[in-house]
Amino acid sequence: MDLASLTLVIVELAQAAGAEIMQIYHSADFTVDRKQDNSPLTAADLVSHQTIVAALQELTPQYPILSEESATLDFAERSQWTTYWLVDPLDGTKEFIKRNGEFSVLIALIHQHEPVLGVVHAPALQKTWYASLGNGAYLQVAQAEPELLSTREPSELVTIVGSRSHAGDFLPAFLQQFENYELISMGSILKACLVAEGKADFYPRLGLTSEWDTAAAQIIVEEAGGAMQDLNGQALKYNSKDSLLNPHFIVSGSQHYFDKTLDN
Repeated sequence: MDLASLTLVIVELAQAAGAEIMQIYHSADFTVDRKQDNSPLTAADLVSHQTIVAALQELTPQYPILSEESATLDFAERSQWTTYWLVDPLDGTKEFIKRNGEFSVLIALIHQHEPVLGVVHAPALQKTWYASLGNGAYLQVAQAEPELLSTREPSELVTIVGSRSHAGDFLPAFLQQFENYELISMGSILKACLVAEGKADFYPRLGLTSEWDTAAAQIIVEEAGGAMQDLNGQALKYNSKDSLLNPHFIVSGSQHYFDKTLDN
């Protein structure tokens, strides 16, 4: 199966997992547990994980799977992988708990430390962003025909997208370098998708994230003409070290904004 065809299959899988999530989202109540790192965990995280892993194992048994909800493998084992699936069954669990709709299902295929296929599905918003290497990036809204995405050119008014739940103290200080800007606050990796759509210029993340948080959106941004880079200007790499944490990074629709940020 070629990458473009495989991507469409993964779109359907992400949407199926999203449907499972929405059943819990619309239920009268759901339990919130805590993981060892004190991050929240719900039944929706687990049912999405189970749905995705079972389907991927059947679809591509030759590829191992690394999911946020099963990320206990030693690097000695992971380092042997050339190609694997990287999954966040429910990105934005805090937003799910708040019931604001800003959460997503993330599925990426990693080959030689780089994402080559990515799907971001926001079930409450009925939006699916997807891309594969060399085939462009797309947004499908509900059952409408997908639209090809492209990042936008720089303008006088800079649109910056920031985290709703993890803004911290850095963002207000960061924004002081811009004279004319607007800030959009949003949860999950949907912030990067706004850059890919051309609705925002860049998204700075100077805080902790894990590799499953970014991989799917990275290929979407890149195929739309943008970049997801660490503060040295290098594209994020995957499964290249023992830690699964990402460095600080900036998602930019134009290199102009990345360069301007580093200059300041």
